[in-house]
Amino acid sequence: MTESVAPSPAVGDSAAHHSFGLTDLLLLTMAVIWGVNFVVVKYATHIFNPVAFTGLRVGTAAAFLVAFAYARGGFALSRRDVVRLLLLGVLGNGLYQLFFVHGVARTRAGNASLIVGAAPAFIALAARVRGMERVKRMTLVGIALSMIGVALVIVGSGTLSNGQTTLLGSVLVFLGVLCWSAYTIMLQPYTKRIDVIQLSAITLVGGAVPLIIASTPALVATDWSSIGAGGWLALFYSSVISMGVAYFFWYRGLRVLGPTRTAVYSNLQPIVALLAAWALLGEVPTIFQGLGAVTIIAGVFLTRT
Repeated sequence: MTESVAPSPAVGDSAAHHSFGLTDLLLLTMAVIWGVNFVVVKYATHIFNPVAFTGLRVGTAAAFLVAFAYARGGFALSRRDVVRLLLLGVLGNGLYQLFFVHGVARTRAGNASLIVGAAPAFIALAARVRGMERVKRMTLVGIALSMIGVALVIVGSGTLSNGQTTLLGSVLVFLGVLCWSAYTIMLQPYTKRIDVIQLSAITLVGGAVPLIIASTPALVATDWSSIGAGGWLALFYSSVISMGVAYFFWYRGLRVLGPTRTAVYSNLQPIVALLAAWALLGEVPTIFQGLGAVTIIAGVFLTRT
């Protein structure tokens, strides 16, 4: 699953893109899509069995991207690359999505988004250890500010008025974050030489195959007549939009900005998710969450300066 990395492949690219540009705008859009997705998944798991929804979600996204890749001329990769990308897909689109959906189903959408917001710290640390990026002082300050912001939001989300137990869900989401962080670091070298559409399609197939097999009993047991328009729209958003369109933006960021700066945009997800959860699920934010949101935004801009 690992790939030998050329000396600091991301350093030159990221150093050449200091200014705020198209890639940053796309990553902001990605953060909004993924932030809203926490609420969409929370809603969908009240309609679908979480296992069935996970298999449907990843399978739909994989079918969409494979069809899109063939429409653009098909695949032109070595067998070795295909096998490695499929295995990486098991980690980043199989295990991660399984932990993510089960975790969101068992905790508040806002809580889940906060834990995911911690991913950049793990990614930055791993990137530095592997020699992929030289994390400069200003970048470290930005990451630290973002992490402080996440901590503030967690403090503001610590007490639940309805007594809901969220520990198991939070642990599952955290395990998913570890899977996603490892996936991001190991995938980054491939983004330099493989078309993003092919990359997305193959890694999603790698995650979809074991998930569909695991979710088959839940899919068979699903009462499809009870799935209304809202459930199908949630599936479309959470698969095609969140895992199809937004993944293109993520992989572009890995190629242009490197894993650390790209991952920092994940810290914007809690802000979007908290606002969406407030508007759609009635999860009222607190003053700590507001302070955390401001700190997170400041950290993102410092990291990109």
